[in-house]
Amino acid sequence: MPDRPAEPGSARPADARGLPPGAAGAADEIVRSYQRGEGQPAIAYGIVAGGALAHEGGVGQGWLGGPPPGADTVFRIASMTKSFTASALLALRDAGLLRLDDPVTDFVPELRGQPGVTDDSPAISLRHLLTMTAGFPTDDPWGDRQQGTPLPEFAAILARGVRSAWAPGTRFEYSNLGYAVLGRVISAVAQADYPDFVRARVLDPLQMTRTGFEAAEFDPGGLARGYARGAEGWTELTPDPLGAFAPMGGVFSSVRDLARWVDGFASAFPPGGERGGDPHPLAPATRREMQQPAVTMPQAQLRFPGDPAAASQYGYGFGLFTEETSAWGRLVYHSGGYPGFGSHMRWHPETGLGVIVLANSTYAGASVLAARLMEEVLRAAAAEDQKVAGGAGLRVQGPAPAPGGPWPETLRAQEVVNQLLARWDDGVAERLFAENVALDEPLDRRRSKIARMWERLGAPAPAAQDTGPQDVGPQDTGPQDTGIQEAGAPDRVAPRPPEFDSPAHCRWWLRGEHGETQVEIQLTPENPPRVQSLALTVPPAADSPLGRQTQALIDLLNASLTDGAPPWPAELPVSGLLDTGLLLRQLRMASAWAGSCRPGAFCGGNGQTSTVVQLDGEHAGLTLAVELDPGQKLLRRAEISPRG
Repeated sequence: MPDRPAEPGSARPADARGLPPGAAGAADEIVRSYQRGEGQPAIAYGIVAGGALAHEGGVGQGWLGGPPPGADTVFRIASMTKSFTASALLALRDAGLLRLDDPVTDFVPELRGQPGVTDDSPAISLRHLLTMTAGFPTDDPWGDRQQGTPLPEFAAILARGVRSAWAPGTRFEYSNLGYAVLGRVISAVAQADYPDFVRARVLDPLQMTRTGFEAAEFDPGGLARGYARGAEGWTELTPDPLGAFAPMGGVFSSVRDLARWVDGFASAFPPGGERGGDPHPLAPATRREMQQPAVTMPQAQLRFPGDPAAASQYGYGFGLFTEETSAWGRLVYHSGGYPGFGSHMRWHPETGLGVIVLANSTYAGASVLAARLMEEVLRAAAAEDQKVAGGAGLRVQGPAPAPGGPWPETLRAQEVVNQLLARWDDGVAERLFAENVALDEPLDRRRSKIARMWERLGAPAPAAQDTGPQDVGPQDTGPQDTGIQEAGAPDRVAPRPPEFDSPAHCRWWLRGEHGETQVEIQLTPENPPRVQSLALTVPPAADSPLGRQTQALIDLLNASLTDGAPPWPAELPVSGLLDTGLLLRQLRMASAWAGSCRPGAFCGGNGQTSTVVQLDGEHAGLTLAVELDPGQKLLRRAEISPRG
C-alpha cells in the first residue's frame, strides 16, 4: 500500500463564499414540501459553503417509528461510491503504480484471451472503465443486485466472458460492472482488499468516520434503514453484504462526511488558490482532473427543437458527472440509486457551493430534490452579488487560475476601446490592435459601423465630458473618462457588469437613449497582449424591416401568455423555408418558461438582415435570433433559446 503524500489541504481560504442569505430557510421549505409530496420515510440534507457544512436538516423518520435523521445519520449512498473508487485508482496512478491507459488484462487475468466486440477493437483500458466507455451495456437493475457477490464468484463470472455492446472508446454507457472490475484492479495493485485500501488511503485522511462499507460498522441508532413501497405500505429491506460489486455502490455515509468529500473537490478550484487545513489524499490537480468531462453524453430526449431543456451539455469524468449550464456554468454531481436508498451530491466549482441529499426509499428521486436545492442556493448567491458593489463583475466564468480575475491588460483594453468608440483615433487603434484586426475588417468600415451604432442607440446619456482618447496602449494603467456608459462603471447607470469568458476576454454593454448593445474583445497570447478581435453589435433601425419583424416576434411570444395559441400574424411575412407551426410551439414553450418579455441588449447580427437580442423575462432570460432574406426581407430564420 503506497504512502500517502502530503498534499495541500481541502480547506478553503477565510474569504471563501459563505452561505448566501435566505438560502437555508428556502432549502428547508423545499425539502419539507418535497417530503410531503413524495412521502419518503426520511430525507437528510445539507448545504456546503465556505469550505464546511454550513446548513443541515432532516425530515421524516430514519426508520418507521424512529427519530428524524441528522447530519450524522448513515445512509447507503449507492453509486456515489464510484467517486471513491475513482479516487483510489488515481491515488495509485499518482504513486506511479499504474497508468490509466494500461490494459485491464494486466491486472485481471480472468479477462485475458477474450475477443473484442470487433476484430479492430482496442484492448479495454483502465481509462475506458473509469469513463464508462469500455463498451459494456448498461446494467443498473442487474448490477444493483450483485452487491454482495463473493469475490470467487465474481472471478468466475468474468472468466465465462464479458459481452460488449460497443467498441471500446466509442460510446458512453453507464456500467456498474466496469467499476466492479476497477475494484479488482485496485486490490491487485495495492496488494490489499479494496475496502481496506479506500479506508486507509481516502477516508482516514479526511476523517470521514461515519463512512464505511457495511451496516454492521455503525450503531443501529445512527443508521437509516432502507424501505420499498408496496401495496401494504413500507417494507424494510435487509442491506446486502460487502461483496465484489462494492466498488460500484457499496459505501455508507452521512451528510457531514459527504460535506467534506464535496468540498474536497470544490476546493481544488481555482488552480493556484491558497489552501490550508489537513492534508488531502489527492493533489488538487488530480481532483480537478476527475471533474473534467472525459466523454460527452447525448442530451436528454427533448419534446421538440428549441426546448429550453436543451441548454445543458452533459459529460462524465472520472466517477463524476458534469453538466454545462447556460445559467451557472459547470455543475459536478453523482447520484446513487439502490434498493432501499436514493442519494445525490452536487456542487458548483466556481463558487464552492454544494448540496447533499440522502433518502431511504428504493431509488428515491434525490437528484430532483438536490437540483432544486442547488438552483435555490445559486440564485441566492447571485442575488447577493447583485447587492454588492462590483459583485461578480470581475470574475472569469470558469476555472481561471487564482486570483481568478481577468488580465489587467484586458481591463485596460476595455477602457481604450471605449475611448475609440467615443472618438476614433487611428494612432490609438494602431497601438491597441493586432495586425489581423484591420485585415479582418478595414478600419474605415469599423468607423462607419460605430457611427451607425450611435445613430440607432442615441447619444450616451447622461454623458460625462469627453476629453478625447488618450495616447495609451492596453498595457498602460489608469482609467480614462470617455462618457461611454460601460457596464459596471461606478456612479453611472449600467445594465449589468462586464463578463469574462476567460482572462483574455471581455464582453460589456453600452447604453444609449434608445437601447443598449454589446461590445466584445479578445486578446492575443503575446506578451504584452494586444486586441485580436473587436465585435461590435449594431442594433436594427426601429422602422426597418428587421426592426419591425423582430418586435412582431416578441409581441407574438407575449401574446402566447394571454391568447394561448395565437395564429401566425399575416403582417409577419415568411420565406418558404420557415416552419411557422414549429416556431409557434417554440414561442409558446418559451413564454411559459420565461413569462412576459421585453427586449434588452442587442448582442449579434449585422443590424440589416440579422440580429440577436436578449429578452428580459419575468422569470428567466431568453435570446432571440432573427434573420431575413436579403432580397425580399422575408423572415427566413428565428430561434429562441435560454439565456444565462
